[in-house]
Amino acid sequence: MSSQNRRPIRAYLLLAPVAPLAFAGVLVWQSVGGDGSAANGREPGGPPSASSSPTRPTAEDPEDSNNSKNAKDPEVGEKPLAGKVIVLDPGHNPNNRDHAAEINRQVDIGTVRKECDTTGTATNGGYAEADFTLDVARRARTLLRAQGAEVRLTQDGKREFGPCIDERAEAGNKAGADAVVSIHADGGGPGSRGFHVILPGEVHEGKADTTAIVKPSRKLGKELKSHFAEETGSKPSNYVGNDTGFTVRTDLGGLNLSTVPKVFIECGNMRDAKDADLLTDAVWRQRAAHGITNGIGAFLAG
Repeated sequence: MSSQNRRPIRAYLLLAPVAPLAFAGVLVWQSVGGDGSAANGREPGGPPSASSSPTRPTAEDPEDSNNSKNAKDPEVGEKPLAGKVIVLDPGHNPNNRDHAAEINRQVDIGTVRKECDTTGTATNGGYAEADFTLDVARRARTLLRAQGAEVRLTQDGKREFGPCIDERAEAGNKAGADAVVSIHADGGGPGSRGFHVILPGEVHEGKADTTAIVKPSRKLGKELKSHFAEETGSKPSNYVGNDTGFTVRTDLGGLNLSTVPKVFIECGNMRDAKDADLLTDAVWRQRAAHGITNGIGAFLAG
């Protein structure tokens, strides 16, 4: 989900051939013809990433799947998160690529204006980031609800596109969430592996004021990193964060506009074959959901 400012996609490029371009471990879709505008990316304004045009397998809802339960699921009757409100933000939307005009609409993120949303990345085999994030969010929702939490998703696969990044931030704010986690997968080049947690930096400009959330968000991020690594066996990113598993960003509207503790997690690199093997495995995704759930639980218990 990391990205630098780049040119928004154009609706007429959706029919053009695309070719992957890699930039410093992140990816962007580049049109082979036309004006060369970027046709894919992370949250608008984050580092671009390279991907081939993916197919979009339907995300299975784990609440209706045997994969959603295993021996580590909470015992019946345990409600340690009763009374807590948690918002999970599955990054992107599988239908964004069909709504170029809508997701290119500029929105105010406090410091600047950016595109409403982006299409996200995909594995070389065509498994879309948007399907991955929704699957993991649904699994985590099941686990968190079993512990008594009230859980809301910013989108549950029922929207035509989006929501926009300002709407995603507002969802957590309006809910008065005790914690918000935005779930993503990255699009770095081959050999770039591992996960990282994105923390909000100090921003106080326009509509953006992260003063009150920086400290609790960092605590949430630390718990998330620790438990995600423990549950999945994944290591911190070897291509961003200097092996710490953390990056601090001041250019992401989803963080800048938040008034409640919030972090992003990039669960792995979809463009690396070894990481892709994990991200496309339902058993591993369940472990990822446990890592996210346990991290949130540890933060709220602290």
